[in-house]
Amino acid sequence: MVETARGGTAEDPRGTGAGTHPGAARAAETRDRIIEAATDCIRRWGIRRVSMNDVAQQAGVSRRTVYLHFADREALVLAVLTRISALTVAAVEPLVRSRDTLAGQVAEAAVHVHALGPAQLQLGLGYRPGESEDATLLLAHSDQVLAAWHGFWRPFVAEARDRGEVRPDLDPDRATEWIMRVIISLVTVPARTFDPDDPDQVRAFVSEFITRGFAS
Repeated sequence: MVETARGGTAEDPRGTGAGTHPGAARAAETRDRIIEAATDCIRRWGIRRVSMNDVAQQAGVSRRTVYLHFADREALVLAVLTRISALTVAAVEPLVRSRDTLAGQVAEAAVHVHALGPAQLQLGLGYRPGESEDATLLLAHSDQVLAAWHGFWRPFVAEARDRGEVRPDLDPDRATEWIMRVIISLVTVPARTFDPDDPDQVRAFVSEFITRGFAS
């Protein structure tokens, strides 16, 4: 079960305990089945072609049931991507923690998020022009996803400040937003001065400007 930034779960994102009620548990199971079905459908047809009818048929529920859980197709696609984002955070965290400087931590995250981006953890979006970028932009406009990534990076920034690695007056919130914007841009904006598929070049590019900008 994936925890959210506020301490809840994917089924009970506010951590209220409502998910323990039998009716709520059944609703959560149905919602999960719909998300799993939508994931399969996106793998098959892509973000732009998947339909609520496709998902309902794959999940073995009515179209009305899908709409009871998700207001529209975009909300359903975002739910799939949000779950994948949580899996990405979980996959990246041990790699980030293996580095002992903030510059190294962000660079490591950038390398692996870029590597995961086109495939979107086996969604296959990289094989359909523009869909990986569509997915990234949808995630970038999700308050839940941004809150999760903010919660992920803020402690690393604070620890770097405590170590004296960055300047004492560095605002952790602004630094965290900068980090998230850089990582998003690696998926959505073509590189001109380095090879984004070369991990060493990505690390060097990210580390150079974090070191200069955060420490000076």
